[in-house]
Amino acid sequence: QVKLMESGGGSVQPGGSRTLSCAAADYSGDFICMGWFRQAPGKEREGVAQIYRGSGSTYYADSVKGRFTISQDNAKNTVYLQMSSMKPGDTAMYYCAADPGPLPRGTPLVTWYDYWGQGTQVTVSS
Repeated sequence: QVKLMESGGGSVQPGGSRTLSCAAADYSGDFICMGWFRQAPGKEREGVAQIYRGSGSTYYADSVKGRFTISQDNAKNTVYLQMSSMKPGDTAMYYCAADPGPLPRGTPLVTWYDYWGQGTQVTVSS
């Protein structure tokens, strides 16, 4: 089975920055889309950002637009999430996701993605 491994989670102060990484393995081809999701306690998992690996087109949730940036290293099948100006509301388990086919363009939905990582915790507090 394909494996996705997130890294970079941890504690961050409000207004601080953090960068998450996700590396894909055990997949014979290339993923068309990769994305980031997050889930806070008591809430459903929500889409954060999505990137088309070929075109580089990116899509963000309104809650993170202007603060978070998704980027990629296609040779490594790796996607990054640069987070800045972080707020306590950003506290969540962050999940990497990938899909081998084209997906709708927009803020990503959980049901669009077939492959998922285990998640990495990000906590924003003083």
